[in-house]
Amino acid sequence: MSKRICVFASSCNFLDESYYKAACDFGRLLGEAGFDMVYGGSSLGMMWKCAEQVKNYGGNIIGVMPEKLYNMGVFTDECIELKITKGMRERKAEMDKLSDGIVALAGGFGTLEELSEMIVQKQLGYNNKPIVLLNTNGFYDKLNEFFEQLIKENFARDKCRELYYIAQTPSDAVNYLQNYVPKEISVTMRDIYKR
Repeated sequence: MSKRICVFASSCNFLDESYYKAACDFGRLLGEAGFDMVYGGSSLGMMWKCAEQVKNYGGNIIGVMPEKLYNMGVFTDECIELKITKGMRERKAEMDKLSDGIVALAGGFGTLEELSEMIVQKQLGYNNKPIVLLNTNGFYDKLNEFFEQLIKENFARDKCRELYYIAQTPSDAVNYLQNYVPKEISVTMRDIYKR
């Protein structure tokens, strides 16, 4: 069975075309590489552009959507499975459970919140999955600067840089996923709370 990659991304239909192109390229490469995709189940925005290409190039798509959004009718019938959850917290837990890796394409507050939770889950040793930020148009440059500020001012440890990977192109992202080797994550009081 092929590995499943959870993709977080914008559901907006009004972005610069370069973001949709990157989502399509990434989806095509995922499908070609034999990955399936877990995502929000939407028929909109970068989410759908990516999922559509995964499906077109041989992968399966699995959607996970909270009932409030499902009732708005923004889902697609193209998923091999569409799971409906009570809310966003349950949605994230289900997406985490179903996936072997995480990729964040460009997105808004929802994408940022989902990404942050996955980084913390890995930091605390609840998973050891690859976490990738696809940096289309330098989208995540400022966030990476903020991550570096957290480390510089001791809000996070130096080794937190190892929790995620910033890919500059879709092919860079897929290559990282294909070659990912989990490193042991030490989670002790000293690792988390002491210098």
